[in-house]
Amino acid sequence: MPELDPLDELNCRQRAAVLECLAPVEQGRPLLIIAGAGSGKTKTLVHRVAHLIRQGTHPHRILLLTFTRRAAGEMSRRARSILGRSADRQSLSWAGTFHSVANRLLRLHFDELRLDPAFTVLDRADSADLLDAVRYAIGLSRAKERFPQKGTCLAIYSRTVNSQRSLEECLQEAFPWCAKWASELRLLFRGYTESKQERHVLDYDDLLLYWYYLMSEPAAAARVSARFDHVLVDEYQDTNTLQARILHGLAPNGKGLTVVGDDAQAIYSFRGATVRNILDFPRQFPAGAALITLDQNYRSTQPILDAANQVIGLAAERFTKDLASTRRGGSRPRLITTADEFLQVDYVVTRILEHREAGVPLKQQAVLFRATHHGDALELELSRRGIPFVKYGGLRFLEAAHVKDVLCFLRWAENPRDSLAAARALQLCPGIGRALASRACQHLAARHFEFESLRDFPVPAPAGSSWLSLCGLLLALRNATTAWPAHLSLVRRWYEPQLERLYDAWRVRTADLDQLEQIAGQYSSRERFLSEMMMEPPELSGAEAGAPLLDEDYLILSTIHSAKGQEWKVVYILNVVDGCIPSDMACGSAEQIEEERRLLYVAMTRARDSLDLIHPLKMFVAQQPRFGDRYVVVPRSRFLPDSLLSCFERVGWAEREPREDAGPTSHGGFDVGQRLRALWDA
Repeated sequence: MPELDPLDELNCRQRAAVLECLAPVEQGRPLLIIAGAGSGKTKTLVHRVAHLIRQGTHPHRILLLTFTRRAAGEMSRRARSILGRSADRQSLSWAGTFHSVANRLLRLHFDELRLDPAFTVLDRADSADLLDAVRYAIGLSRAKERFPQKGTCLAIYSRTVNSQRSLEECLQEAFPWCAKWASELRLLFRGYTESKQERHVLDYDDLLLYWYYLMSEPAAAARVSARFDHVLVDEYQDTNTLQARILHGLAPNGKGLTVVGDDAQAIYSFRGATVRNILDFPRQFPAGAALITLDQNYRSTQPILDAANQVIGLAAERFTKDLASTRRGGSRPRLITTADEFLQVDYVVTRILEHREAGVPLKQQAVLFRATHHGDALELELSRRGIPFVKYGGLRFLEAAHVKDVLCFLRWAENPRDSLAAARALQLCPGIGRALASRACQHLAARHFEFESLRDFPVPAPAGSSWLSLCGLLLALRNATTAWPAHLSLVRRWYEPQLERLYDAWRVRTADLDQLEQIAGQYSSRERFLSEMMMEPPELSGAEAGAPLLDEDYLILSTIHSAKGQEWKVVYILNVVDGCIPSDMACGSAEQIEEERRLLYVAMTRARDSLDLIHPLKMFVAQQPRFGDRYVVVPRSRFLPDSLLSCFERVGWAEREPREDAGPTSHGGFDVGQRLRALWDA
C-alpha cells in the first residue's frame, strides 16, 4: 500500500499555510497565519512542523514557542504521530513556553550576560516575598499612607517589564490608585533588582528580560539565531512587547519565522499583551510578510457564525475574514430580553434544565460573563436548585474574603454567641488581633452577650473611633426597629474604610458587595437571607475551579477570559448590556472598547449548537442616595446595534418561580442538643 500524504487531510487553506514560504525563492519572507475561531489552527501548525521535518529539517533546528507546556507537549506528540515510522526518534527538543525556552538559552549563554550558571528561578510567591522584604527594609511598609501590598507591587513590576513602557505610563493605565507612589516604587524595584543579583536569582519576568538583552547584542543574537532554521509561534495575538522584540532579534529579516494567531481573539491586554503585535506584523519586515487566512470553521453552526461575523465586522481595525461553517442547519442565536437580573437568572436556569432533559449534559453547557461578580446571583440560584457547577476565573462568590467579612457581622448580630463570626468581625478593626478578639468574646459572654458591654472593653489606640463605631453598628443591627434591608447598608458604611485598608484593588471588590446587597433585598428577613447564603455544602465551596466531588455531571460557569480556547454545545452570555459588555471600567480609550468587542466575539464563538445572549432591561446600580431607586434601565450592548438584530431570534422572558418564605412555627419541642451530645457519651 502506498503511504498516504498527511497533507491530504487538510483543507486548501490549511494546506497552503503548511507549504507557504518554504520554496527556496520565498524563504526570506516571514509567514502570518490568521486562524479564525474553530478553524483548525493547532492542526495546521502541527502539520507545518511535521512537513518541515519530512523535508529534511532536523527537529533540533525547530523552535516552537507556545503559552503552555501542555500545548507544546501536545503539538510535539501530534507531529510525531503524523510522521509515523519516518519520524526522527529525537523529538522537538526546543518546543516549549517562552519562559522555559528562555531559561534554557540563558544557561547556555550565561557568560555573555555575566550570569552565574547556577542561578535559580523564583516562583511568583517567592518573588512577592522577596519584594516584600525589600519593601520593609527601605521603610515603605511604615509609610503614613497605605502603600501598595506586595502582590500589587509585583504586578506593577511585571507590567512595566513586559510592556517595555515607563513606570509612570503603566501606573496611569493599569494602576491609577498607585500613581502617587511612582518614585517610591522606582526605589523599591531598584532594591528588588539588586537583591536578586546578590542572591544570583531571577524571577519569572527576568527570564524574558535577560533573553531580550541577549538578543539586543548583535554578536550574541547571531549565535542564538544560528541554533534554529525555523521559529514558529502559537497564539501570537497574546504576546507582549518584550516577546515580540525577542522574536525580531531571532529573525531580523523574518526568514524562517511563522506566527499563528487571531487578532479577533486578542483579549489579554490586562496581562500586558498587545494586539498591535499581530496587526503590525506584515509591516515590520523588509520584504513584508506572507498572509494566509483560515476561515473554515469546524465548531459552530452557520447562524451562530453569521452573528459573530457581524459583531466583529464592525471593528475599527482587523484582518478581514468571515467564518464559514462545515456544518449545515442550526437555529439563529437567541437575544433574550428580561425585566431585570433576577429574571435573567430564572431564564438561564430554566433553559439549562430544558437542555438537560433534551439530552445535553450539564458539562456541555456553559454560562459566560464579563466579570466574576456577574455570576453571583446565578451561583446562589444554582445552589438553591441543587444544580452542580464549577467556576473558572476567580473565587466562588461566597468564598471571597470581603463577602465573608460582611456576612460575619450579620451572623454575629443574628446570633451573639457565634464566636467564629465575632472573631472575624473584631479582627477587621485596626489593632485587634486574634488574642485580643478572643478576650473581647470572653468579655461579651461574661456580660450575657449584651453588645453595649463592648464599649467598656479596653482596646489599643489604633482601634480608636473604629471600635466605638463598631459597637454602634452591632447595637443598630440588634435593634428591632431597624428594617432588614438596611442592615447591609449599615455594615457597608462601617466596613468600606476597612476594605480600602485591608485589600488592594478594593474598588473592584465593592461590585461583589453591591451584588450582595441587591440579592439581600429579595429576602424578607435577615434570618432567611443568612440561611440561604449558608446552604451550600462545604465540599462544594472550594476556592479555585474544580469538579464537584459528588457529581459526575456539572455546569460550567466561566469568565470570558477563562473560556478562550474552549467550546460547548450550549452557551449563555450574561449581561449583554453597556456597562458590562463593554465594561464601564474598560471604556477609557478606543483601544479598550475594541478589546471589549473582541471579548463578545470570543464568547459567541465558544458555542457549537445553541447560543443565548441575555439583556436585562434593569440593573442594580450602586452609589445612589439611601432609599433612592437603585435600579436603572440599561441599553443593549453597543456591539449589537439594530442593524445586527436580524441575525438573532428575539425573545422576551417574564416568568419567575415564586420564592417560598414561610415563617417559623413553634410546637413545644424537645432537646435535640442533648441527644446529639449523648452520641459521644461512653
